[in-house]
This record gives sequence, structure tokens and C-alpha cells, in this order.
Amino acid sequence: MSSPALLAPRTGQPALPDGPRVERRAFVKALLQAVSPETLVVTGLGSAAYDVYAAGDRDQNYYLWGAMGGASALGLGLALAQPQRPVLVITGDGEQLMGIGALGSIAVQQPPNLTVVMLDNGHFGETGMQRSHSSLGADLCAVARGFGLSGARSVRHAEDVEGVAAQVNARAGTGFVQVFIEATEPPRALPPRDGPFIKNRFRAALGLKPF
Repeated sequence: MSSPALLAPRTGQPALPDGPRVERRAFVKALLQAVSPETLVVTGLGSAAYDVYAAGDRDQNYYLWGAMGGASALGLGLALAQPQRPVLVITGDGEQLMGIGALGSIAVQQPPNLTVVMLDNGHFGETGMQRSHSSLGADLCAVARGFGLSGARSVRHAEDVEGVAAQVNARAGTGFVQVFIEATEPPRALPPRDGPFIKNRFRAALGLKPF
């Protein structure tokens, strides 16, 4: 049985990491405008999908509605299957935490055309803005580096988008980028909810038949 100390609520929670933060929707829009039109985009559920859709729907976007924790793993498989195309995963800190083990598999495979961009506001935006691990002491870049993604880095400024886009376009190494964003909730821009439609149009964009 767990001791009362282990079950007690945590007190003295640390403050959110200091430093500037970017406006999420503007950063995502600028990033998608700067990457190659050939880039395949996978989104985590929730706000990441809303941000990508708000920037402009396209056949090469694969929106994950309910597959929490699956974005990076799907991005890995896609990058291995489509080595000539840049693959960009845009997800949030809560979604990445749910699938944190995928970073280990990504580090083992190291596909040079895969970049994971994690939008980190330190909160679980879809369930009431509760604070996530990344605002309670977890350093997710350090976690990524511990798995073997030695180039994992964080950015805090709008102008950093150019470097992130260049990394995606170069296809010169697996990337993990933590983007510190403001803890705001822009109006929701909802992508199509029809899973088979999203899957089939994505396959068509790759020149594959639907199934």
C-alpha cells in the first residue's frame, strides 16, 4: 500500500520556466509557410491540429483527432516510408508526454527527414488547462537527448521559425524542437473529423490508392 506521503497533493509547485514565449498560431502559420510544399505534416490531437488547420488545410496534412500520444510514432513510420519527403510532426507537450517512448524509437532509427516540433505551453489544453509535467520540473529536451536525440533544442522567439523551417527542409538529421508558447487558447479551427477521408486524401497526395 502506498504511504500517505506518496498520496498527498504536491505542494510548492515550481513556477513555469522563465523566458519569452511565442504566440502559437502565428508561429505555426509562419513555419508552414516556410517549409517545402512537399512537406508531410502530422499533427497531435487538440490545439496542434487546430493551429495547423487554421494555417490552411492541405491534402498533405494528417490530423490525429483522438490518438493521443501517437503523432511522433506515426511521423516516424511515415518518414521511414517516404525518405525523400520532409516529415514534420507538430504536437503539444501533453500529447508528447503521453507517447514519450516514441522518442526512443525515433532515436534508434534517426530518419534524417523527420522533425518533431513540440508546442509547449506547460498545460493540458484539452482538459481544462491543468499544468503539465513540463511546467512542473520535467525538461523534455533533456529527455529527448537522453533517448539519443542529441540535437534536441528549445526556441523562444518568433524569428526562430526560420531556423526550424531550414532544419525541416534540409532533411539532414532527425530534429526535436521544443517551442515555448504562451498559455493561451485561440478560437478552435476544427479540421475534418472524417478519419477515412483524411486517410484517403493523404494517400492520394502520396500517389497511393485508397483502402
